Amino acid sequence: MRLDYNPSMYNEDLRAQKELVLCEDGTHTLYSKEFDEPYHSTKDGALYESLEKYVKPSFFLKPDKDKLTILDICFGLGYNTFATLYYIKTHNLKTQVHILSPEFDEGLVRSLDTFDFPQEFESIRPIIKAISQNLYYEDEQFKIEILLGDARESIPKIEEEIDIIYQDAFSPVHNPLLWTYEWFREVRAICKEDAILTTYSTAAAIRLGLYENGFYIFVHRADMMRYSTVASLQMLEDLEYIDMELKKVRNTEAKSMRDSDYLKNMHS
Repeated sequence: MRLDYNPSMYNEDLRAQKELVLCEDGTHTLYSKEFDEPYHSTKDGALYESLEKYVKPSFFLKPDKDKLTILDICFGLGYNTFATLYYIKTHNLKTQVHILSPEFDEGLVRSLDTFDFPQEFESIRPIIKAISQNLYYEDEQFKIEILLGDARESIPKIEEEIDIIYQDAFSPVHNPLLWTYEWFREVRAICKEDAILTTYSTAAAIRLGLYENGFYIFVHRADMMRYSTVASLQMLEDLEYIDMELKKVRNTEAKSMRDSDYLKNMHS
């Protein structure tokens, strides 16, 4: 642990900037005052959302893989990463998984050892503790690296080729630069040719940004949950396909988000 890091100071700041929220599935998340939104859908629930929108569709589309490299954007409370480990353990999968996850809030990650996670994560408590202390964990099956700092700076430095992307940043309204055409171009550059991306966003602008970077777009549906998006660099047979060219014809004003629109506003 860093010698200049004071957990008690951060916990006080955490209480000021974030509020604990109980989700409808009985799990807890946080509400970020900085971004004016919760880290997870309080209706879907933190664990249920992670499993149903990210983990399950990803492993359904990548069955029987010996190794997977996952990009978890962004780490936050770590639910997507921890739900991945939980899923692998409960299904007795032998898959070796390397998870890389950018995150700007170091204090939040270091506080996770005391967060009220669901009982389902009890078996991986030692992993959660290691990550909160070291921002890193590795054993014979799992390797997890927290990439501290701006995700736009971290992503181009990644040398591994990515199999799966969990696109789970704060919303395009509050964190637009992690949803633009240029952002998805940077993500695409480190992907394997059969990579898939899962995200809660169903906005036309987001799907266009992915499509313009070579992704095919699909609908993902789960019980008791609003539908979400799966994007793939290869055509898939098992999901509902969205013809983005037809969407563009029907909505000529639709366009992807661009860095220039938001950088200009930030400096004006």
